Amino acid sequence: MVYDRAVLLNGVSLRVDEGELVGLVGPNGAGKSTLLRAISGLVLWERTALRGTRGEITLEGRVEFGGERIDGLPAHEIVRRGLVHCPERRRPFRELTVLENLLAGAYLASAADRREALDRVYRLFPRLHERRHQVAGTLSGGEQQMLAIGRALMGRPRLLCIDEPSLGLAPRVRSEVFRAIGAIHAAGTPVLLVEQEVRKVFQIADRNYVLSQGRIIAQGTAAELTADEGLRATYLGL
Repeated sequence: MVYDRAVLLNGVSLRVDEGELVGLVGPNGAGKSTLLRAISGLVLWERTALRGTRGEITLEGRVEFGGERIDGLPAHEIVRRGLVHCPERRRPFRELTVLENLLAGAYLASAADRREALDRVYRLFPRLHERRHQVAGTLSGGEQQMLAIGRALMGRPRLLCIDEPSLGLAPRVRSEVFRAIGAIHAAGTPVLLVEQEVRKVFQIADRNYVLSQGRIIAQGTAAELTADEGLRATYLGL
């Protein structure tokens, strides 16, 4: 992928199998968030919005989901197929309540499915139930992150892509968020997790990819990746 004349992703290939939690780690600026946006169809929207103002964007590649090719589809069609993106920096609808934010994530669901998904989110994040009538813009950063993940779950994803969930959170809240992500995976939802906290990712992921300068430079289990001392020191910070 070429964005504004700079190559951000080149020759990237990864997969998430049924029931897996896959970590995507690497240094700042490696292209991790860009990769998630490409998978979920948001880069296609950016290309349309930015052409003529910030240079040309070229997309070449193939994204398959559930045996179906989805590259080139708009983001809302990708969501309809069950691939849901929980974005970096949370981005709630700040003037809506917690409940209204959650229901916004279930716009494709039936009334029965909305009730079931809402119960699931409240069990996972009891604090959201306590604050369900509170305006989202008044929540703490940790509560907003819980809300972002909960809103994504309301879409009943077949694959949940989560971008930097620990960003800007206190250590205690980070642990709570990672516990929730582990529980989502344990309940059967496949997860693709982009994160700077390598140790936390390695504790819960089945497999991992290391991205640097737009390329996958290593992949494997936590044990396999941490056994490489050069990789640990240069890219993982372990």
